[in-house]
Amino acid sequence: HYAKKREEWIATDSTPDYLIKAEAALNEEKSRVADYLNQASEPKLSKVCEEEILEKVEMLLLEKEGSGCRVLLANDKSEDLQRMFRLFSLLDNGLNPMASIVEGFITDMGKDIINRRQARLDSGEKDKPDDPNFVRALIDLHEKYLGVVKTDFGGHSLFQKALKDAFVEIVNKDIGNHTNAELMSTYCDRVLKSGGEKLSEAEVEQSLDRIVQLFSYLTDKDLFADIYRNHLAKRLLNQRSASDDAEKIMIAKLKLQCGTHFTSKMEGMLSDLAVGVEQRNEFEARMRQQDTKLDFGVQVLTTGFWPTYKSPEVSLTPEMMKCLDLFRDWHDNKHQKRKLTWVFSLGNASVRAQFGKKSYDLQVTTLQAVALNAFNGGRKLSFVELAKELNLDEQILKPLMHSLSCGKYKVIQKTPASNKINT
Repeated sequence: HYAKKREEWIATDSTPDYLIKAEAALNEEKSRVADYLNQASEPKLSKVCEEEILEKVEMLLLEKEGSGCRVLLANDKSEDLQRMFRLFSLLDNGLNPMASIVEGFITDMGKDIINRRQARLDSGEKDKPDDPNFVRALIDLHEKYLGVVKTDFGGHSLFQKALKDAFVEIVNKDIGNHTNAELMSTYCDRVLKSGGEKLSEAEVEQSLDRIVQLFSYLTDKDLFADIYRNHLAKRLLNQRSASDDAEKIMIAKLKLQCGTHFTSKMEGMLSDLAVGVEQRNEFEARMRQQDTKLDFGVQVLTTGFWPTYKSPEVSLTPEMMKCLDLFRDWHDNKHQKRKLTWVFSLGNASVRAQFGKKSYDLQVTTLQAVALNAFNGGRKLSFVELAKELNLDEQILKPLMHSLSCGKYKVIQKTPASNKINT
């Protein structure tokens, strides 16, 4: 009877319609057993019916053109997918082929996002380490099918594995010059730095949750950690972090995924800054007792926690040197076993500049401040003379002077007037 019905239905019905009839037929058989037959016969009878109606045509139903599993996924047919899951879970290993199709479908959707990024790069778009639309597209894809797995497939382990395997393939396929690890870290940077994404506290945490889910599929997590640590250092040292709490939340999420060893340096960076506040206040009180012309502050960093920074041995101004000596004496007296190494390339300064009758406050780096001071009082210097006076190599001085004399605001005049620095 059911073999005949099966052949009729499979010839004329779409997969959802077939499964509606199959489910109704199985329920009718159960009712019949309950009403007329011995209950002990129900499992055997059900098994025969399931075999005839479902097992013998499973692949035909799953792959049916226009209405199979992929089509239901593509059209968000939640009710039909739930029924498909419910019925094929009755069969021994009945969910395996379905899970395989789900994995292939999600993988293809991910590859489509990757191909769109590739097409943008091929059409001439600049290849940057910052592609929030690409990362958001991956996050949205993951969020959508995480929901499908939970809602339509009851969080079944086979489908969780299908989602995981699909995203391991998607997330580890790099396009262009920048890895997905770098794109993901830069996306985190946008979320966590002031002036980045305009999000509420709840939205920030939700974004971090979702990016960490993507991160969990990366095979080279250490690469992400290195890039993330560099971004974190820039946010912290340039006072660009939107929220200390959000920084701690993100590190806690990474720690949960990868353990203490993975985040120990990041936690050390935050700890340095927390301890640094107390020490800065103490040193500033000491500075107020000294006759210095500068407001001077120092951030002490623990070498092992932070990225490695190169810093030139620049010749500082006498006023700066006096401040450095004061700090060194205070620090050596307080921490006898620690050695100080100055990283001038990370410093910044506020310089009061007088041009004619107008004065301006210039926000510059320490190296820019030292270079500006060399021209104080209207001095004129050749590139070679300046390099000697500041004790800077050409490869450092060239971009430094370019920033002061060739940018939008030309703070220093040079001859000949051009956008190149001649040495």
